[in-house]
Amino acid sequence: MERDTTDVSLENYTSYLSDDCLLSIFNRLESELDRNAFGLTCRNWLKVRNIGRKSLTFHCSFNPKTDKEHAKCIPKLLARSPCLNRISLAGLTELPDCALDALRMSGSSMRSLSLYCCSGITDDGLAQVAIGCPNLVVVELQSCFNITDAGLESLSKGCHALKSLNLGSCTGISDRGVSAIFSNCSNICTLIITGCRRLSGVGFRGSPSTLHYLEAESCMLSPDGLLDVVSGGGLEYLNLHKLGSSTGLDGLGGLAFARSLRILNLRMCRYLTDDSVMAIASGCPFLEEWNLAVCHGVHLPGWSAIRLYCNKLRVLHVNRCRNICDQSLLGLGNGCPHLEVLHINSCVKITDNGLALFTISRPQVNIRVDEVMSIGPSIENLFRVQ
Repeated sequence: MERDTTDVSLENYTSYLSDDCLLSIFNRLESELDRNAFGLTCRNWLKVRNIGRKSLTFHCSFNPKTDKEHAKCIPKLLARSPCLNRISLAGLTELPDCALDALRMSGSSMRSLSLYCCSGITDDGLAQVAIGCPNLVVVELQSCFNITDAGLESLSKGCHALKSLNLGSCTGISDRGVSAIFSNCSNICTLIITGCRRLSGVGFRGSPSTLHYLEAESCMLSPDGLLDVVSGGGLEYLNLHKLGSSTGLDGLGGLAFARSLRILNLRMCRYLTDDSVMAIASGCPFLEEWNLAVCHGVHLPGWSAIRLYCNKLRVLHVNRCRNICDQSLLGLGNGCPHLEVLHINSCVKITDNGLALFTISRPQVNIRVDEVMSIGPSIENLFRVQ
């Protein structure tokens, strides 16, 4: 009997707490477990938890039937949580366009949206996002195969504050869609177009100086397109890993105009020649890390240019380069005064004696045999709302 009286008294006591007071308490809870437990106390506390919720993440089940059920729940969850600023629907391959209409409920508070691998979303769904969430800063559309230039135009016209955009493997887009992003989103600073093989690069013409980070792995950018890619003048990180060439010719010399570049990934750029390496080395004085792994077209003149011009270079990758020899390596040892790390392995023209002489001349350089696929800043950090 005493226990029942205590429970009633506690319930009466908590009922006097205002929603503002409860919200203040909720915002001080750090763990997700505590926040969920808060909402299970009673209906009013559940309402406060939903109001206080800022982030919502659906976890992919890899089960189409389960994903369809998740998609049905989205409108109800969004209606209960009007103050969301981040939603991740990543992996919901069965998500239909109509589910995105509910995003209007969060409206102006929404700043980050991930539709990663939501292959059911089309231009119509993206148009709804643009109308309902005008203050989006971060959008991830990787592997949304049904998105075309029309969808990007809608997004760019509705979301002018956009700063980070992931279009990786969006095979339906072309330079026209990318051009629309740059025309309407003047603060864009991070763009991923990996695997977008319909892009030549000309859509970057007139890109803003705010564009600092570009992932363009496995693309088919033309020589003229590469000039447009660097035309904004603000690029600090550029990934052209496994760049293709429709002509079979090297057009990478145009990167010499990217004078702000600090990190450059040209791994497996098989068409790269000494002429382009010399142009980049002399034209990009701030390079700190350069990945030239599996670039067989770089010979002694190219390595000599790096020795001569790359005075700020700290990390160099030469893994599996067939045409770096002992003379090239010793030349690098006589230049590049700030070199700290050299990734080198399976270079058939480098002898044990050559490597030993380099180590003696530059004992402070860390020789590493691992081959690094990805360099530069963390993508997760670039797509995190500050």
